[in-house]
Amino acid sequence: MKAPLIIYKDLGNISYEEGLNIQTGYFEALLKAKQTNREIPNYLLFCEHNPVLTIGKSGKIANLLISKEQLEAKGVQLFEVGRGGDITYHGPGQITGYPILDLEQWKIGLKQYIYLLEEVVIRFLALYQIRAERLSSATGVWLDAGDSRKARKICAIGVRSSRFVTMHGFALNICTDLTYFNLINPCGFIDKGVTSLEKELGYKPDMNLAKQQLSQQFLDMFYSRI
Repeated sequence: MKAPLIIYKDLGNISYEEGLNIQTGYFEALLKAKQTNREIPNYLLFCEHNPVLTIGKSGKIANLLISKEQLEAKGVQLFEVGRGGDITYHGPGQITGYPILDLEQWKIGLKQYIYLLEEVVIRFLALYQIRAERLSSATGVWLDAGDSRKARKICAIGVRSSRFVTMHGFALNICTDLTYFNLINPCGFIDKGVTSLEKELGYKPDMNLAKQQLSQQFLDMFYSRI
């Protein structure tokens, strides 16, 4: 089987709207190519956004804990988007990843794809001697998932797919300002915390190195399946 091509791009620090427009362009191009039996690359996009909250299609505005006017006064944007999941935060110091993949090229379904995204992050965190795991009742990557008093999320996952082509993806807290999560019930949870790689390590990790390591884990995971 010929391996599909994945092109990795670091888009840097961009607005959420710009990131959405870029990934939508690749998503629609891949869908169109699939309809006409043409082969074009898959993409893995990394970026950091300006402070923004996004609510998925199954999300509840009640999980926003301040008014939209208060949110605007803090300089935080709010977007309702077509991914799965509830409300979450994106901002500087967080790797927001947008894989635009044709899952049929990789011979996997959506459930397995989400599992693989979680596995990529789990293996990345293991490079820093951090033991991360899944929570049976929710997507994403967690620390101390088995202890309800200590469970805290380090990576949120929310995906949209059409004809097995994906967009949106994951948000991994590296050196994120976690105080923004106080504005919401993150991913709809009221009884679990949020953390970052910096908080767990006790020092600020190198963001560029983290992006390199995470993108390599992603590519290794998917190409090892061919």
